[in-house]
Amino acid sequence: EIEHQLKSDQPSSFHLSVVNADKLLDQVLRERGMSGKTMGERMRSAVNMFSDRSGIWMAHKLRNKIVHEPDVRVTYSEAKDALRSFRQALKDLGAI
Repeated sequence: EIEHQLKSDQPSSFHLSVVNADKLLDQVLRERGMSGKTMGERMRSAVNMFSDRSGIWMAHKLRNKIVHEPDVRVTYSEAKDALRSFRQALKDLGAI
């Protein structure tokens, strides 16, 4: 469903899909019992479970830019790459 939110002709979908994918990963990390007060801390707890550590950190940092920098511009390619990393992380955790 999140991947279907990403529409190449709708820039607002770039932000929404990345933020929603990050939320989904955080939910799975919590369900898997990863410790930490923040998403970053939970990701560090699970770091050895991720096959693409740099990709998932890049995706999470993109989410942070979207949420904390009001003028950030995300390209379709950046959003698509982030979603690919979130998908792999979810596979690594056995959620999909």
